[in-house]
Amino acid sequence: MRFRGNVFGASVAFIVGVIVLLGYFFTSPLLGGVDIRQLLIQWAAIIAAAALFLGLINLFTVHWNKVNDQTQGWPYSAVLIFFFLVTIVLGVIFGPDFEVMNLLFNYIQLPIEAGLIALLAITLAYAGFRFISHRKDVFSVVFVSTALLVLMGNSPWLLGSDSTLAALMANLRAWIVQVWSVAGARGIILGVALGATTTGLRVILGADRPYGD
Repeated sequence: MRFRGNVFGASVAFIVGVIVLLGYFFTSPLLGGVDIRQLLIQWAAIIAAAALFLGLINLFTVHWNKVNDQTQGWPYSAVLIFFFLVTIVLGVIFGPDFEVMNLLFNYIQLPIEAGLIALLAITLAYAGFRFISHRKDVFSVVFVSTALLVLMGNSPWLLGSDSTLAALMANLRAWIVQVWSVAGARGIILGVALGATTTGLRVILGADRPYGD
């Protein structure tokens, strides 16, 4: 049965959202000792896990179709499917602590992630130099200078590990990371928290309805 304007979905979202929100301010359990807030969060975790499983199935289906049709880049899809199946089979049968699983993680996953991080660092450095070449002002100079100081502080071999300049750069890099970077990160986290709160309230009040039209 479909209600006009999806009143049923909006009502469920409102009731669940209010119960979970109030549960953070009132610790008294409801219904004979059952914590409704915790129960609803557990249900949400189960639904999220099911959604992740459906996403994995969709990923497998997309790459399987690419291999069948032999479209551009299908060998990469074949490699992805092979390791996808190997990882799932070994994980289900032997568990995540199996030696082969650790080998796959340490010698495949970690090197790939390290390579991507290194590529990201080079890309950001290149973008910084392009940024300062197109926009020559105080902020761009401060941005590029700070990035260079942090990189030099992380690479003492450029200046000599035992030199006074290397120690000075390391201390300056630690001050930038522990003071300025932490302050900026906290500001970003506060902005994310406020944005998430606003989005949650809009869903609870029915202004946004991601669960349906």
